[in-house]
Amino acid sequence: MLHMFKEERLLRTFSQGKSFTQKELLKVMRTIDDRIVHELNTTVPTASFAGKIDASQTCKQLYESLMEAHASRDRVIKNCIAQTSAVVKHLREEREKNLDDLTLLKQLRKEQTKLKWMQSELNVEEVVNDRSWKVFNERCRIHFKPPKNE
Repeated sequence: MLHMFKEERLLRTFSQGKSFTQKELLKVMRTIDDRIVHELNTTVPTASFAGKIDASQTCKQLYESLMEAHASRDRVIKNCIAQTSAVVKHLREEREKNLDDLTLLKQLRKEQTKLKWMQSELNVEEVVNDRSWKVFNERCRIHFKPPKNE
């Protein structure tokens, strides 16, 4: 689970401008989604072992972990989009003042590329989240009912 301190540290790392670092960061943040099938197979019992493990508690904990992970990634990506959008806006304004500055143009294009990548990550998030919830619901629907407000 990510705490606010970790989220702020991740946000700083994510916004530093190194695409490799950002991609690796998202990979780490998506670990819970990548391992959900394994997690469910090892923690939610089959019918023959139903009496030995509290499946409803296990599913509830996994539900809470997924909710927290998804919300945290969403916040991190959207905060980085907002920060990068502000940088792009500033660079565009500077570029309009100095059309001959090729270094400024290069920096603007780099930031625009980073912004497009971050925006595409929101679509990736939707796919990753949908897949995780589908698997979760298949295995946990008889053990745990999520609150209706979510």
